[in-house]
Amino acid sequence: MAEKKTRKQFGLWSSPVSAGTLAAGKRLSDVQWGGRNGKDLIWLEGRSGQGVLVALAEGDVAPRDISEDLNVRAEVGYGGGDFTAHGEDVFFVVHRTGKIYRRTLGTGGSRPITPGAGQASSCAVSPDGNWVVYVHHDASAIDRLGIVDAQGKHWPSILTSGHDFYMQPTWSPDGKYLAWVAWDHPQMPWDGTRLLMAEVIEVEGQLPRLGEVKFIAGGKDVAIFQPEFSSSGHELYYLSDKSGWGHLWKFDIKDESKNQITDGEAEHATPAWAQGMRTYALSHDGKFATCCRNVKGFIELHRVNLETHETKLVEGLDRYGDLSQITASPKADAVAFIASGPETSPRVVTYDFESETTRVISRSLGETLDPRDLSRPEALSWDTGDGETAHGLFYPPSSRKFEGIGKPPLIVFVHGGPTGQSTAGWSSQAQYFATRGFAALYVNYRGSTGYGRDYMLRLRGEWGNCDVEDAVSGMQYLADSGRIDASKTVIYGGSAGGFTVLHSLVTHPEAFTAGVCLYGVSNQFTLASDTHKFEAHYLDSLLGYLPEAADIYRERSPVFHAEKIKSPLAIFQGEIDQVVPQDQSDTIVDSLKQSGIPHYYKIYKGEGHGWRKKETIDHFYRAVEKFLKEHVIFR
Repeated sequence: MAEKKTRKQFGLWSSPVSAGTLAAGKRLSDVQWGGRNGKDLIWLEGRSGQGVLVALAEGDVAPRDISEDLNVRAEVGYGGGDFTAHGEDVFFVVHRTGKIYRRTLGTGGSRPITPGAGQASSCAVSPDGNWVVYVHHDASAIDRLGIVDAQGKHWPSILTSGHDFYMQPTWSPDGKYLAWVAWDHPQMPWDGTRLLMAEVIEVEGQLPRLGEVKFIAGGKDVAIFQPEFSSSGHELYYLSDKSGWGHLWKFDIKDESKNQITDGEAEHATPAWAQGMRTYALSHDGKFATCCRNVKGFIELHRVNLETHETKLVEGLDRYGDLSQITASPKADAVAFIASGPETSPRVVTYDFESETTRVISRSLGETLDPRDLSRPEALSWDTGDGETAHGLFYPPSSRKFEGIGKPPLIVFVHGGPTGQSTAGWSSQAQYFATRGFAALYVNYRGSTGYGRDYMLRLRGEWGNCDVEDAVSGMQYLADSGRIDASKTVIYGGSAGGFTVLHSLVTHPEAFTAGVCLYGVSNQFTLASDTHKFEAHYLDSLLGYLPEAADIYRERSPVFHAEKIKSPLAIFQGEIDQVVPQDQSDTIVDSLKQSGIPHYYKIYKGEGHGWRKKETIDHFYRAVEKFLKEHVIFR
């Protein structure tokens, strides 16, 4: 018998999703196979501000921490590529020092194999275990591929340089070849990259060097992602959006032919915002690829026969809507990955193809929530008002105990990037507010990924237009369909999404009741001059080249138009943010003070571009809830 629900105003429901619970959760960043038999699992957990490597040996019941008190975190660009497993050894990067450490999975401690100069990421160990290739970023902001011996006896050397950026180095199984991805300003890795390959030449008594570097695929207008050699070493697989969608391709090393493996209106790649990202895995016998296939924000696992190209959905994973960091066992027909869903917080999961069974290895939260309390998203598409279509995910209010009175308030969430996508995985924000009686719309505006290359390119020159109009039209679509209260609407976003919040409140001052901005961009001029190397030329495509496009930069810098903001605004900022520095928030807050607009401003000490500390996360959710009650629910 269904429980009788209590009628209560939307936005004021008591919720089982507490700020403290979310703050206590772990971040699950990556998972890999290792050990003598290739059946151990190693993964990285973020515990407040600490990155901890955890291992579960074959046959063990409980996992153990293996990185001692070292903070595991690579910091090339946005990070990622923090560790790699190779047999009984794990190689990882330590926060701030940039040193690569080696740790044996058995007894004994960790020791550095590189000096503390610059930053390192994405270690790739040669098949014989003798050499480690890695992405290196030095104090002069020069990127390259470096190489060191696995024992750390030699001083590292430069393996290849000359491009602005490098990622995803990978060895052929016989150690004869090395492949990697590189690109140059002003391209971003989703705009256009180059897949390169070279023969590895052994030099007695010295570190190996590379032979002639060969161009394999990609270019200025084709993005390449995740090269992987087949188990035979005769083929090099990679993801390319040459067809307009991110699909799996094969390069035959002998005859140099290229063939597309997957097809359809689905994405198998993802924008390379960080190092070490993976969306497919090749089976140890070379027969299959297991791919994360993204359709309208819902990611499924598909098994691809590499000979026949037949694709089959992997059954039994219905509860998950987001899958990442997939890796194949080197010995068994199994994969491991990080998975989450609307009702399931992130987990480390394995799937065995022989038994068709899954196993949960680690959980980010305690999973004590009743699924009946949680909201499930639906994919939405709507007319933007100019004959085009925008997409998003809609979370209705959800509770076992309460039903609302009237229509719910709406929070329009705008993802960061701006090249990115909100997917149907676990969303702490969506569940925190949906279980309190808010509706939530995650806008995948024109310019987002996951809907083909043409949709992603729509934001070129139009940042501040397409994203803003799609957020406003998405809200209006829900209001016109009677699903939300148009008098109680909030726009909420961080980083690039924070810019959309500010610019929406400037250009559509009557559209939203309030705004929540996390480390948002307020001044495009200072962003162009102050941001880090990775995004130093990002605005060239989003807004135009300076100084010619100065008028556009001024038009789309909210700080110059802040007097137009009429809605209350909450602003949150990390003190040591290197991507969107604190000055971006300080200046917009100064303008709000002059205009007398109600606002709340919080600077979190020791936080960067996003929250890591438990106390920060706990305070943040409580502060936002209090702000929305005051300025939206009770206004």
